[in-house]
Parts: sequence; C-alpha cells; structure tokens
Amino acid sequence: MASASTSTQAPAQAGKTGGTPLVAQGDWTKNLVQLAKTAELKKYALTLQLQTAHILSAHATLEQKMRSIQDLKEQTNKLDSERARLLNCLREVNEDRDKTDMMEAQLNNECTELRTRIQQITDGEYATAKRDVDALRAELGQPPLPSLQTTLEEKSQLYVRCRRRNELRSANAGPLGTTRYLQERRLGGEQHSKRTADEIVPEGAPASSTKRPRGRPKGSKNRGGKVPSGSGQAPEAVPA
Repeated sequence: MASASTSTQAPAQAGKTGGTPLVAQGDWTKNLVQLAKTAELKKYALTLQLQTAHILSAHATLEQKMRSIQDLKEQTNKLDSERARLLNCLREVNEDRDKTDMMEAQLNNECTELRTRIQQITDGEYATAKRDVDALRAELGQPPLPSLQTTLEEKSQLYVRCRRRNELRSANAGPLGTTRYLQERRLGGEQHSKRTADEIVPEGAPASSTKRPRGRPKGSKNRGGKVPSGSGQAPEAVPA
C-alpha cells in the first residue's frame, strides 16, 4: 500500500512542477474597467479632434466672409461718395440746363421783337425812302438800288467767309501753325519795311543816289604808289 501511494504522488508532483499555474493578482475587474475607459477615451479624443477640425475650418471661412463683408462696406462707401458726387453734378447740370432754357427763351423773345421791328421798318420808313431814292435815281438815269434781300444775302455770305477764315486760322493755331504764322508775319513785315525804305527817296536827291555802287571804286588799287598830299606816308614800291 505504501508503495502504491508513493507512486501516485510522484506524477502529481511532477505535473505541478512542470507547468506555471495561473494565480489571480489583486482585483482583475479594475484592470478591465481601466482598459474599457482607455478605449472610450481614444474614441472621444478622435471625435474631439474631428470636431475641432470642423470648427477651425468654419472659423477660417468665417474670417474670409468677414473680410469680404469689410471689402463690401468699403466699396459701398466709395459708391455712396461717387453717387453723392454724381448727384451734385446732376444738380449742377439741371441748374445749367434751366439757365440755358431761360436764356434761350429770352433770346427767342428778343429775336421775335427784332423781327417785328425789322418788318415795321421795312414796310414803313424804309419802303418810303427807297421808293423816293429809286425815283430820283431814275430821273438822273442811274440804276435802282439793290433790294434789301440782296443786301442781306451779301452780308450773310461775307459773314460766312469771315467765319470760315477764322476757323481755318484757329485750326492752324497749334504750336507749328502759330510758329509758321508768326514767321510769315515777320518775314512779310521785314520785306514790306525794306521795300518801303527802298522806295523812299529824299527830296532834291538825284535818282542815281538811291543805288549804292558795288565793288571797289575806281583808283582804289595801289597802282603807282600814289599817295594823297599831306598824308605823310611814303609810296609803296610796285613789284617788278
């Protein structure tokens, strides 16, 4: 019996010494709760990072929108200033337009009065005077005076020609045109003064005195060394 019990205890001891048994150390439920809380913290941290990224993106967009709003406000202020300036200009234009309308109406009234006066003079004193003058000229054998319409047409043509001449002169009144015009005026004045000085002849002077002799006068060359008397200079020798 003793040998059998000893043989059965030996394999049991060999089995105990061959493998490490699991021994519970402390409260294992606390470790499990800690691991669960750590996993949950990671999950909430990721959610927080995602929401933070969304907030930062929205904040950047908000700043961009605020800058756009500020630019729009500045543009609105500029447009308001421009509108005020244009309204002021429009008010001045309207005032000038009213003034021109009043002046036009006044000038139209004056023109109507002048036409009425011209018609009255033409039908009254002018017609009587012209009839008398034409009768006297006919008695003297002279042609009658031209009609009033002919005289007015001649005056109108003369006015148109003068106006065209002035327009051409003003068109050529640039820097080059003015310089050329002044040069022509100066040259014309010099030629006119020179011609006038040549044409003026003193009274009692011979006609030949107006022309100056050209070249040397006769006897101006040294021909024999003749020296006028009283000069005190010796005659020069004539080269052989």
